[in-house]
Amino acid sequence: HVQLVESGGGLVQSGGSLRLSCAATGFTLGYYAIGWFRQAPGKEREGISCIKSEDDSPTYADSVKGRFTISRDNAKNSVYLQMTSLKSEDTAVYYCAAYPRCNYPLSLIPYWGQGTQVTVSS
Repeated sequence: HVQLVESGGGLVQSGGSLRLSCAATGFTLGYYAIGWFRQAPGKEREGISCIKSEDDSPTYADSVKGRFTISRDNAKNSVYLQMTSLKSEDTAVYYCAAYPRCNYPLSLIPYWGQGTQVTVSS
């Protein structure tokens, strides 16, 4: 079966770092664009980063650019999100997703993980 599993979330102090992992089973993750999304309490889900399948080039939302780095390890069938200089505003549930290409319509994304909680203390 097709499954995405996030891990690496937790509690971290403001200014600290955290690395999230997204592991795929049931399909080859390297054939897909992989995106990271987050949803804070009372807010809508937003896309924060995506890595292309064809050349591994990344895109970032303005809110995380310069602080977060997305990467792919096809040998481990995983994608990572390295988060640095964390702020309280980064507190959210973080999700990974697989789809045909970056800039894909959110409502049509076929594969989602279950989410992992990131909490940044002041």
